[in-house]
Amino acid sequence: MSWLFRKSKPFKIRSFGESKKYGVAVKNLKELLKKGCEFLQVPPTGAQVCLYEDGTVVTEAFFSTLDDNTELVLLSPGQTWSRVVCDIGQLLNADRHADRLIDAARDLLFEEKSSKRRKILSDLVRNLDDRSELESREDDQDWFTGVNDRFKTKSAYMKSNCQSRIRSYLKAVCEATSSAEVAKVRAEQLKADFTEMLKDANYNGGYFDRTEQESERLCTREGWFTCQGAFDETACRSLHSINPYGSREGRIMFSTWNLDHRIEKKRAIIPTLLRALQHPKSINLDYFYQLLFTRENLKLVHVVCHKKEAHGLLCSEERIFSREAGQSKPKRRRT
Repeated sequence: MSWLFRKSKPFKIRSFGESKKYGVAVKNLKELLKKGCEFLQVPPTGAQVCLYEDGTVVTEAFFSTLDDNTELVLLSPGQTWSRVVCDIGQLLNADRHADRLIDAARDLLFEEKSSKRRKILSDLVRNLDDRSELESREDDQDWFTGVNDRFKTKSAYMKSNCQSRIRSYLKAVCEATSSAEVAKVRAEQLKADFTEMLKDANYNGGYFDRTEQESERLCTREGWFTCQGAFDETACRSLHSINPYGSREGRIMFSTWNLDHRIEKKRAIIPTLLRALQHPKSINLDYFYQLLFTRENLKLVHVVCHKKEAHGLLCSEERIFSREAGQSKPKRRRT
């Protein structure tokens, strides 16, 4: 029981994920855990202490070798400590120091010779130099470089960008039906119906418009888009993300992202639609509209996740034709 007569030693302790540290004076590891858990409000069951410097777990024998004011971290079960991860996390959260960090990274970049380090520094500058909170052309003129003068806000341009993509899908349908051996009257009516349906939905431009309601857009309110993964995957393995609202470079890079048809437009949807036009039955316009123009069949993907090979997915034969003969064009709902 000689530990009862030991002199208390001062330590600096913090909880996992917190940058603020507190001073405690204790005689042994047991007392350290007790005081630390009470002070930092960490459940005591399974808690342990490690060195802030390198994550080494503190045992009773190791405790006696520690210097005064050693920095420690209190961990709950399942938590592991890495100072590098912590420092990166603090760096990413250092919004109030962003300008100084950008300047420092640019200075280092100017002198750096290593290609790998230049890539890291340039990515750091690009991600920290985020002006996504600015919306108008007047406030962020650099973002609008090369953008038509008719666009006064970022959201208006991004909405138009999405509408252009959707219009290109309609154009593909129009060109295919014009060149194919199908009933021209039915083909013209099909194009007219699709055009009206798209106009009612504002060409689904809200997918890229951060000012839209959450159910309408593919991005956060701040403008961040997340890759939805390849057509045959449920999520992006590489966790790709981008904010085209943040900088001109981000806006340009976003043009390489794709709205990918899971059931392919050229290989599956349009050929099926052309066959349906040759049949006397009434076509299920709503089904083809969803496949061609909506998120029901579209996935936003980084160019790396856009698989060019055949998807091998087919249209549903049961949904090609309307169940009621002579069914009129369905009323459009926003998608």
